[in-house]
Amino acid sequence: MNRRHFLPLLTALPLLTITMNAADSPKAKDAAKPAPETKTATEKIVMGGGCFWCTEAVFQRVNGVKKVVSGYSGGHVPNPTYEQICTKTTGHAEIIAVEFDPAKVTLATLFEVFFASHDPTTLNRQGADAGPQYRSCIFYANDAQKLAAEEAKKKAQPGWKDPIVTEISALKNLYPAEDYHQNYFNLNWNRNGYCSAVIVPKLRKLIKEGKIREN
Repeated sequence: MNRRHFLPLLTALPLLTITMNAADSPKAKDAAKPAPETKTATEKIVMGGGCFWCTEAVFQRVNGVKKVVSGYSGGHVPNPTYEQICTKTTGHAEIIAVEFDPAKVTLATLFEVFFASHDPTTLNRQGADAGPQYRSCIFYANDAQKLAAEEAKKKAQPGWKDPIVTEISALKNLYPAEDYHQNYFNLNWNRNGYCSAVIVPKLRKLIKEGKIREN
């Protein structure tokens, strides 16, 4: 199944509640001016586990994650387009760049969610999505991320019958995907059958396991 050819819209499924972040109530005009907010240092990790519509939706629901951007990494073509990626000749994988607060979520926890949210034992494939762009991969930015990824891979292996084939490589390039791919599931879950048939069950499973929040 190539998700570029959208599945027919399935019968509406009861779905996780999708909510908008509510803004704080306005302060009274005579209230004391609040102290400047202290900016928390964040880190970024780049991972690929098949369709980035799926992985983006998963990590948007992990406590401590600040931002998720879908994109392309690991190839040799500068500034690739989605159409180029689909030719399977650019070397890129569909990835997500996860910005997170290390004071609220550890790399180990993120990698635990990563290995639980896709099949890391299938080479260049996730379900019906086949091709090198769907490969399981982690692109590390420093030695600490590399070590954490390697330890997480070893820790995850006993849970799988076949060997884990997740690529762990240094991050060399990172290109954001087109705007229409960003925040895709949240904007299209009730309009695209792929979301209903593939992503919704995955999110429900991970919520049930306590690995992600409902929203």
